[in-house]
Amino acid sequence: MFDHFKVPEDIAVRVPLDRLRAATEAVFLKCGVPADDAALGADALMFADLAGIDTHGVSNKLRDYAAKFQSGVLNPTPNWTIVTETASTAVIDGDGGLGLLIAPKAMSIAMDKADKVGSGMVSIRNAGHAGAAGYHARLALERDMIGWCMTVSSASKSMLPTYGAEPLLGTNPIAFAAPADKEAAFLFDAAMTTIAGNKIGLAKRMGKPLQGGWVAHADGTPDLEGGPIEKFSTEGKPNQLPLGSTRELGSHKGYGMAMIVDILCGQLSFAPGYSTLADDRGGHFVAAWDVAAFGEPSEFKRNMDGMLGRLRTSKPMAGAERVYYAGLIEVETEQERRERGIPLHPEVVDWFRQACDEFDIPFDLA
Repeated sequence: MFDHFKVPEDIAVRVPLDRLRAATEAVFLKCGVPADDAALGADALMFADLAGIDTHGVSNKLRDYAAKFQSGVLNPTPNWTIVTETASTAVIDGDGGLGLLIAPKAMSIAMDKADKVGSGMVSIRNAGHAGAAGYHARLALERDMIGWCMTVSSASKSMLPTYGAEPLLGTNPIAFAAPADKEAAFLFDAAMTTIAGNKIGLAKRMGKPLQGGWVAHADGTPDLEGGPIEKFSTEGKPNQLPLGSTRELGSHKGYGMAMIVDILCGQLSFAPGYSTLADDRGGHFVAAWDVAAFGEPSEFKRNMDGMLGRLRTSKPMAGAERVYYAGLIEVETEQERRERGIPLHPEVVDWFRQACDEFDIPFDLA
């Protein structure tokens, strides 16, 4: 997690993992989610919180999920179905369920197909927010496979096209995981905007300004100076710039990658709303490749160790302590948070206290 968005240590409430997991699972259960799915949802959110992906952990997402279950926007007991499939592909209709709970099942299907034919790809429609895409991609590591996940959240029009003044795309994250042996596995998970949308919420919660290159002015021109959120939007949701910020710095690349996500998640699942870029469109895409279909997995992982280790030990730039690769910081953060507890903002703890009172759940987080 970029330091700009971390909860300051002097106000952070450190919560032991087992307590936070139990409270999270209890909230899912009270929302009508079956026990197995409640445990799965808690696991997915704990992954994000342990890895330092606070934008997609309990801090930001659990309250959103609970509200949507209670209002009927999300179906807690979906009868999701495979609409069509081949030996290596499938399309799933999520029956209005939470993508966080359906995407792991889709990845399991993709991995089973990869076991048989080398690769498996599943596109998902009619399912809500999928949480941290990296959680679903990394599931493939357990079977010596490469995992891939993309997601488009409903009602997430926040990205301006390059040269555009009208937000038409979501943040559209892409996650990719590849196994290693002794090194921490490679796990890339990033929005195709300059920052994840939920980071704006974190900045607002902590009273932090936005930095130059993150968002645009009302007329669509990229802001390169930064400032308080109110400078860009009275509603607290400014229009975000594609990865690259400006055309000169490569925003067309982030914009193009975001379109690829829309195509694989929505057009390929034949989800409604994608032909018109509707506000409420949503979809997900997962894929797995079996390393054994290409060569010996143990050799692949040794080779990955060589590449990742070479990057990790390479010479850092002036003023930097070390060089990282995607997935390394997350593993180190997980180790620290397992030992010291997960740092929550006091406002998040207050929400938990209110939610536990509403759901008649014992509160023991602080």
